[in-house]
Amino acid sequence: MTARSTRRTTAAHSRLAAVGAIVVAGALILTGCGDQTKDKKEPSGSGSSNAAPLADKLPAQIREKGTIKVGSDIAYAPVEFKDKSGKVVGLDPDVAAALGKQLGVTFEFENGTFDALLTGLRSNRYDIAMSAMTDNKSRQEGIDPSTGKKVGEGVDFVDYLTAGVSIYTRKGDTKGINSWSDLCGKKIALERGTVSEDLAKSEAKKCPSSKKLTIEPFDDDQQAQTRLRSGGADAVSSDFPVAAYAVKTSGGGNDFEVVGPQVQAAPYGIAVSKTNTQLRDALQAAVDAIIKNGEYEKILEKWGAQDGAVKESVINGGK
Repeated sequence: MTARSTRRTTAAHSRLAAVGAIVVAGALILTGCGDQTKDKKEPSGSGSSNAAPLADKLPAQIREKGTIKVGSDIAYAPVEFKDKSGKVVGLDPDVAAALGKQLGVTFEFENGTFDALLTGLRSNRYDIAMSAMTDNKSRQEGIDPSTGKKVGEGVDFVDYLTAGVSIYTRKGDTKGINSWSDLCGKKIALERGTVSEDLAKSEAKKCPSSKKLTIEPFDDDQQAQTRLRSGGADAVSSDFPVAAYAVKTSGGGNDFEVVGPQVQAAPYGIAVSKTNTQLRDALQAAVDAIIKNGEYEKILEKWGAQDGAVKESVINGGK
């Protein structure tokens, strides 16, 4: 969805399989993200504490409650989205379900706008934020990358995947865009609060006054896609798995095309309050367990994300 700060920009190796390898199971309707004020909870994963090998690593309060409340922007297919029945599906919910088996708890996904997820975490609305969120120093330290100013408490990340950022355009109408440097004089639509927005703002500063880059941020990626589809923007930027999925599925594969290489390869992380180190460490142990037992690999293969696999989870691996 997901999004997301200040790092060196490098061409990234593909963290996912080619667009054609993305698994599409049935006709999926991608729904809007929803309102931060609406409590729409979707359980993902469950397990008995008696059968869960890592249950004793959790804080007692969560163990007794039996649930971990997850803040997520559930409009970022294929990482997290709703299928035609309204069920939350995707890579993140599947990973959460596997973690739930290890920890003996259910992960309940709550829909919210991406740029408000860390605020919700800080206010204890959520126990964690899991939403294709890039782990980077700005988020770890609570810094606004645009201004360099402190905007809130930082968070810790439990890293579980690697991702890059891509640009895509209408199919057959690339406007000569092949890289970020080609965006001057163009309009780009994207999701607010993401690394894509950070990159666009950085690129806009390099454009001459006669060829300004216009940035149009939206609450979720689906709105940005709609804007591009209608011709209201020249390009959209999002994380590569989302760009690849949009290219594969929108209009039967006839609406969009990815242009240029991925950039800013970085880890996705599960965000946890810095004061909740026990939960953080339990999640890290659970990620390592599903990597070891093979569930992790199967989930990534299901969603075409094998190239983003990590060999072990680390805390705050983002730069």
